Amino acid sequence: MKLNEKVRSYWEKEPCGTAEEIIGDAKPLSREWFNRVEKYRYSIEPFIFDVAQFKRHKGKKILEIGVGAGSDHLQWAKAGAKCYGVDLTDAAIRTTRKHLALHGLKSNLKRVDAEKLPFKDNTFDIVYSWGVIHHSEKPEVIIAEIRRVLKRGGLFIGMIYGRRSVVAFKYWLKHGLFKGRPWRSFADVLWNHFESVGTKAYTVPELEKMFGDFKEFEAQPIITWHDVSKWPVWISRLFPNKWGWFIALKASKQSNK
Repeated sequence: MKLNEKVRSYWEKEPCGTAEEIIGDAKPLSREWFNRVEKYRYSIEPFIFDVAQFKRHKGKKILEIGVGAGSDHLQWAKAGAKCYGVDLTDAAIRTTRKHLALHGLKSNLKRVDAEKLPFKDNTFDIVYSWGVIHHSEKPEVIIAEIRRVLKRGGLFIGMIYGRRSVVAFKYWLKHGLFKGRPWRSFADVLWNHFESVGTKAYTVPELEKMFGDFKEFEAQPIITWHDVSKWPVWISRLFPNKWGWFIALKASKQSNK
C-alpha cells in the first residue's frame, strides 16, 4: 500500500480533531458535536485567527487543502470568501459539507490527493493548509501545486510541523531513549509514531528551501499546548517559540510568473 493510501485509511476513521474525548456524547455531525470540535480546536490553537486573518480576505477565492472537520473552512465561509476545499478522505468532505450546511453555507468540496490538484493555473487568491502537507508522501509536490494554482501575487497561508520542537523531543524520549534506542532520530520517531504513518516535520531552513520558488516567505515557530502539556508550568514557561511544534507560514507568488 502506498503511503498516501495508508494516510487516507488512517484519517477516514476519524477526521482530525473529532476524537471521542473531544466530542463526548454529542450526536455525530450535530450542531453540538461541531460546537465541541470548534471549542476544543480554538482553545488550544487560538493563534489560528491571527495567522489566517479570515476577515481580511472577504470576497477572495480561497482553496483549503485538508479541510478536516471544517472548522477553519467555516471561518473562511463566514468571512465571505469564495470557498473551495479538498481533502484526501471522504469523511472530511462529508463532515465539512455538513458543518457548513448547519450555518446555511456552501463550498466547492472535492476528495482528491493534493499532489495533483484538479484546478487550472492561476486560479486562487489564497491557498490555506493548516497541519496537513507534512502527512503527504511528497510535500514538495503539493507546494509546487500550491504555487501553480495561486494567482500571480497570490498568498499561501498555513502551518507545518517543526522538527526542532519540544513535541519531537518528547516523542524521542518516549520511543527512543526510554525504549533503549537513543540512536533513533526525531524524524524516524515522528514518521512511525505521530498520527498517521509518514508524518514529517521540518526546520525553518528546510522550509525556506521548499518554498524557494515563491517571491516572499515567512516562517514563525509557535509554542503550542502540544509542547507544554505534561511539563511543570514553571519549566514550560521557559520554552522559546523557536522550540514550537507548529511553524506558521506565509508565502507569496511572484506577480509576473
